[in-house]
Amino acid sequence: MQTNQVLNHLKKHGQLLDLEIASATGIALSLVRESLADLTTRGEISQCSVTHFNGDKRIDGFQCRISGYVPPVAAGRKAGANKNPLSD
Repeated sequence: MQTNQVLNHLKKHGQLLDLEIASATGIALSLVRESLADLTTRGEISQCSVTHFNGDKRIDGFQCRISGYVPPVAAGRKAGANKNPLSD
């Protein structure tokens, strides 16, 4: 299976649909969905089912992202950092 390739693609590009992963990596959609199911059971990604409409055509898929990702704190001063609770 191409589970590692799918995981690396998600790490590099962030939240994506299964259709987008399949077209970007060149892996068949059925294999991408198998890889996503494996990654979900291992707890490495989270996914939810989504339905899009392209005109009258219904498109069902999965939206996936890396589990537990917390972006780093931005550099610089923080709002309210200079407030002194004892000065009131």
